[in-house]
Amino acid sequence: MSAPAALITGGTSGIGKATAELLHSRGYRVMATGVSDPAGAGLPDDVAVVRADARSLPDLDHVMEEARRRFGSLDLLFLNAGISRPGPIESTDEAAFDALFAVNVKGTFFTLQKALPLLNEGASVVITVGAGEGVGAAMTAAKGALLPLVRTLALELAPRRIRVNAVSPGLIDTPAYSKMGVTRDMLDAWAADVPLGRVGTPTDVAEAVAFLASDAASYITGDDLVVSGGVGVHARP
Repeated sequence: MSAPAALITGGTSGIGKATAELLHSRGYRVMATGVSDPAGAGLPDDVAVVRADARSLPDLDHVMEEARRRFGSLDLLFLNAGISRPGPIESTDEAAFDALFAVNVKGTFFTLQKALPLLNEGASVVITVGAGEGVGAAMTAAKGALLPLVRTLALELAPRRIRVNAVSPGLIDTPAYSKMGVTRDMLDAWAADVPLGRVGTPTDVAEAVAFLASDAASYITGDDLVVSGGVGVHARP
């Protein structure tokens, strides 16, 4: 019996990279996609890295061709590719709005559509959903569109026993923050509002993804696993 196979989009940095490394260490065959140069990903040599833009359907076709050639089929699809364009409505232009929905929503939808023929019965799909608070209306809308999608897909794919779940990261120390000009001191200051008293790591989220992909989560679908250190707990019923 061959080792399970995982395809991770947005898998060359941050949460995606941590997940690729964790699953690889646990015996998965792993393919990761990203928009940057595959040579600079820094992943283990036997993790396949494919350059792809989630907005490009031809790129997605190429990714699936590579996954079929290397693995034959998939046991886990982690749809993690996404972009951040935080800001209030007043400063959000059409280009930023379109990019947010093209990558985070369109890219997620069509990557899964094109991966469906490769997904084994009983496979797991995990989608990164959470955008956090204070990121602006457009970004919240783009990420917020994904949770209803997760729930609908969980029902559509249940006859194939394919489970579809979301993971919603809270304050996680990833390169995305530095790209937005957020410093380590700022992250540490924000950690004061986290009940568990620290900034999360990409591995914290990777462990949640690995759980959702495992047999231990075989009765979980259409759900959202929040990895936030307790932020927002007081607001939940």
